[in-house]
Formats: sequence, structure tokens, C-alpha cells
Amino acid sequence: MEFLQLQYFQAVARHEHMTKAAKELNVSQPSLSNSIQRLEKNLGVPLFERQGRNIKLNEFGKTYLQRVEQAFMELEEGQRELTDMAGLEHGVISIAATLPYVLPTLLKEFLTLHPHVRIIQRQLGSALEMRNDLESAAIDFCISSTPVTGPDIEWHTLAEEELCLTVPKNHRFANRKSIALIEAAGENFISLSSRYNFREISDEFCRQAGFEPQITFELEEVSAIQTLVEMGLGITFTLPLSLGRRSQNTEIVQLKITDPLCQRSFGIAWSRKHFLSQAAIHFRKFAVDFFSKPHEYN
Repeated sequence: MEFLQLQYFQAVARHEHMTKAAKELNVSQPSLSNSIQRLEKNLGVPLFERQGRNIKLNEFGKTYLQRVEQAFMELEEGQRELTDMAGLEHGVISIAATLPYVLPTLLKEFLTLHPHVRIIQRQLGSALEMRNDLESAAIDFCISSTPVTGPDIEWHTLAEEELCLTVPKNHRFANRKSIALIEAAGENFISLSSRYNFREISDEFCRQAGFEPQITFELEEVSAIQTLVEMGLGITFTLPLSLGRRSQNTEIVQLKITDPLCQRSFGIAWSRKHFLSQAAIHFRKFAVDFFSKPHEYN
């Protein structure tokens, strides 16, 4: 069998549609169909169930697809190993993060030391997405506020923080230093979208306090949330690392939450099974050292 046949099979299996797969591969549909038929003939079993113009992977096809994807993953790992042989300064690092506000300063300082390393960043919402991407070697690391676990995944805690409640300067709580979270029941909360782990964490703290938060704004950017709070449109949960220079802003006030204890940790995860380039290994050490000292992130 040919390498190209396996690529064609993978595309058809993904789409379960000859026309769509042919368009993606930029080949004619008859040529693609003939290639799949030759592959099935070589294997001695059908890989798809055909019903008119519709096709669907059968059990033979599903089993074979797993092996094909594993083979391609091994080839990609081999390519990465060869790339690494060029040395630290020419490596590629792929990172997923649920803490986008810490990345700019972290990456800037790392790239100052290693300017020729290429960084690929993905922003994923859930621990499950990150675990799947680590296990499939789609990413080297994830930096997350939720521990990412698995039989072949390593997790290292980078820092622990307590959430505070951030309110506008003219808010009725603004003259306070601390607050029991139940006192904020009924307030208008400005929050991240529900696709983010931090939203799950903050909502759960509200439930521990005995209420469901009243969300009036859902946003994708931390900086935009802080801006709306400054405008007096609501209150929000904030982490010290996310405030940076905004912690000195006189338009907002941060209150310590005394009950419940609103603490969370974040860390970095990677897969033990997959090859890490010298650039990636240096980045991991750099990240651990980076969070052991104070920084401004905005």
C-alpha cells in the first residue's frame, strides 16, 4: 500500500463523504474512489458501508483508522525529533492556555532569551480538550487553572491564588476591605463565558456561599470585564495575576473574600509519552522559574 492511500483513507474516514474528502484533497472523486477500492482489495476487507452515495466506516474501518492515525502520529513525532536536532534555538513549542492574560509577559521574556524559537498558541476551554490534545501530541504543554490529569500526563503546580471581588469605586462595598461572598447575592456579575474553567470555578464558589450568581454580561476577554467594572456596570471575580497594573487603578476596589475560602491553583501539564524538544524542555523550566517571582501581566 502507498502512503498517499493512507492519507486518502484518513480524509474519507473523517468526512464519511467522498465529494467532501475529494475537495479537501484536491483530487477527482473517481480517482479517490479507485484509491480506496485498491486499499480495500490489498487489505482483503471492506472499510466502509456504502448506501447509495452515502458511506460510513464499518468496524474494520474504525479499527484500521486507529492504526493509521497512530502511524501518522509516530511519523510526526519523528519529524519533531529531527527538527530538535537543529538545536534549542530553532525549536517549535505548542501551548494551550486557559489563562491568556499571563501568556504575553511569559512568552515575551522567554523569546527575549530564545528569539528563534517558534511558539504556537491555542486557547482551549476545558480540561478535557487539553488532555485530549496532550495525549494526541497536538500540543506540548497546557497552562490551566484546572489540573489536567491522565495516566501519562504530568502536572506541576505553578502558583496558588485567592480570588478577590472587584467592585467599582462608587459601589456600596467599595469602602470595605473584605466581604463574605453571600453578601454579593443579587449583585450584577460580569463574567467570562461559560466555556472557560475560571467561570466554572467562580460559579461554584457562589454556590458554596449559598446562591447562584446573577450574570449580566458574559465576555471572552479579562481586560474587557475589568473595563465594564470600572464603568460601574457590575462586579466580578478577579485573580491577582490578572490585574497587573490595574491593581493600582483608583476606579476599582479589590475585596478579600473571607467566606468561603476562594482559592485556586494553576499549573503546567505535559505528556510523558511524547517527545519534548530541547526548546520545550527549556520553556517548562523557564515557566516554573517565571511564576516563582512577581510580574505585571497587563
